[in-house]
Amino acid sequence: MAKVNRARSTSPPDGGWGWMIVAGCFLVTICTRAVTRCISIFFVEFQTYFSQDYAQTAWIHSIVDCVTMLCAPLGSVVSNHFSCQVGIMLGGLLASTGLILGSFATSLKHLYLTLGVLTGLGFALCYSPAIAMVGKYFSRRKALAYGISLSGSGIGIFILAPVVQLLIEQFSWRGALLILGGFVLNLCVCGALMRPITLKEDQTTPEQNHVCRTRTQDLKQASPCLTWTKEWVQTCLCSSLQQEYSFLLMSDFVVLAISVLFMAYGCSPLFVYFVPYALSVGVTHQQAAFLMSILGVIDIIGNITFGWLTDRRCLKNYQYVCYLFAIGLDGLCYLCLPMLQSLPLLVPFACTFGYFDGAYVTLIPVVTAEIVGTTSLSSALGVVYFLHAVPYLVSPPIAGWLVDTTGSYTAAFLLCGFSMIFSSLLLGFARVVKKMKKTQLRFLAKESDPKMQLWTNGSVAYSVARELDQKDGESAALAMLGSSPT
Repeated sequence: MAKVNRARSTSPPDGGWGWMIVAGCFLVTICTRAVTRCISIFFVEFQTYFSQDYAQTAWIHSIVDCVTMLCAPLGSVVSNHFSCQVGIMLGGLLASTGLILGSFATSLKHLYLTLGVLTGLGFALCYSPAIAMVGKYFSRRKALAYGISLSGSGIGIFILAPVVQLLIEQFSWRGALLILGGFVLNLCVCGALMRPITLKEDQTTPEQNHVCRTRTQDLKQASPCLTWTKEWVQTCLCSSLQQEYSFLLMSDFVVLAISVLFMAYGCSPLFVYFVPYALSVGVTHQQAAFLMSILGVIDIIGNITFGWLTDRRCLKNYQYVCYLFAIGLDGLCYLCLPMLQSLPLLVPFACTFGYFDGAYVTLIPVVTAEIVGTTSLSSALGVVYFLHAVPYLVSPPIAGWLVDTTGSYTAAFLLCGFSMIFSSLLLGFARVVKKMKKTQLRFLAKESDPKMQLWTNGSVAYSVARELDQKDGESAALAMLGSSPT
């Protein structure tokens, strides 16, 4: 029955079992991104217990974030070559093992390896495959589906932040990590929900099968002993990888990749230093956890409402613009943060930053799918999240070094804000340049040859000129243009 269903699913169902995929991805984001962000609640506990400075303690959060994003392509490879179910279940076991072993740590180096590397690797095997599965089940309501799925991060923070603080008070940080390790095992349940689906564009054409068979036969004829040798394996792998990662040569994807580096540098430190910063301005521990809860619940609203709004007809063609707009506003919030030094002022900040953080996180897979298409979405998301790795690794320690050096959070927050604003401006500048080039090309094409008329349908240009008679040619061309799409 499973094989029959996969064979018949030639287009995204936009519903049905797709909503179970959304539910599974929702739980995956709770167990991965929400748990990662709640590590900041352990920051002061780790710093006090191990008697370390800001920079050394910040490496824990940096490593788990970095490994999660650095190994995102590995998660895509596992899900593409085995199944999404296998990848997520394996990731759940690794992540849980890392948290449980971390509860027995006797130094920060032990936490680097367990809570950082092992848990981060488990999260990497779960996160990008689950998000890619949502893109395969939805087309028309894709932004809304992603909004619901990724809202798990905000809901998770809203629920887990006070719960983790309570667990630390009741059972110490060791007991809290042990309980989180058991909680993360729910990723195995999420993996069981990820039923595979084969789309029309995923199916191999007869021509592609013929080329593959021809290459294999040529190798066999050249030497029978090469059937399973290194050369045969390399030929198959190179052909597969070349097709799977062809989007890396697209100029639009290159610009997106560069902007992601600056965006990722800016967004990470807040979730490490927001609680310590709130404590430094006189906010209590419970109030600081409450601020993280506010950040989480408003993040939910940003996920769902921004996803729903950008799916509307009036905004569906401007999702790219909405994405860079949300990143830019988060950068502006960063610039204002050093001036906010009381709980009544930090609450509006948490609301504003949380909303637009949820907004642009929802649109990352949507914008990526717009650029590379659904077929390459899993691999492209793996690369996009891979590019988060280095900024996630270096930005919290750099921010911690600035705090240790200057004795203030101002320089760290300003650097993050300008980084996100630059990311937004880069995307906007690239889009403007692209539109100017299209306009110039259209104008030159019309001016160069009076008989050559050009119209565009999306991004594809169609030439409709023919060698016509002097009298009948003009009327025929005008009639054709009158019926053409604009």
